[in-house]
Amino acid sequence: MKLIVEEDPTRRDEPEIIVRCSSIDAKLRRIIEQIRLYSFALDAKKDGVARKVPLEQILYIEAVQNRTFFYLAGEVLESDLKLYELETLLEGSSFVRIGKSCILNTSAVRSVSADINGRLIAMLENGERVVISKHYSADFRAKFN
Repeated sequence: MKLIVEEDPTRRDEPEIIVRCSSIDAKLRRIIEQIRLYSFALDAKKDGVARKVPLEQILYIEAVQNRTFFYLAGEVLESDLKLYELETLLEGSSFVRIGKSCILNTSAVRSVSADINGRLIAMLENGERVVISKHYSADFRAKFN
């Protein structure tokens, strides 16, 4: 793999990343996911104040009583989007569905251990534990490896 970075002080548009390859393997797919992770932000709000949240700051997303929340290292924000809408938006990124009401950022996972009944427990960067449903464990493993 070769990397070419061209810096041009006269450019005024946003940076552009082009990947040229004969096929996308697992290693290249992971690199592309990381680029996407650092390229996008989602709208959220807390106490009536709206803001953009970079994807890399979101540990996981959870739907509770018809409301959707972004869990960050030190705070919880609310989103107007439904979980299925976010799942579609985050397709091709490091986010993966891990339960009926939860989407996890696999980049925020520090370690994974087996639990009873085929479930998995993910330990996140902030020390929080999240349960990965048996039904979604294969999708998680594919994205996490």
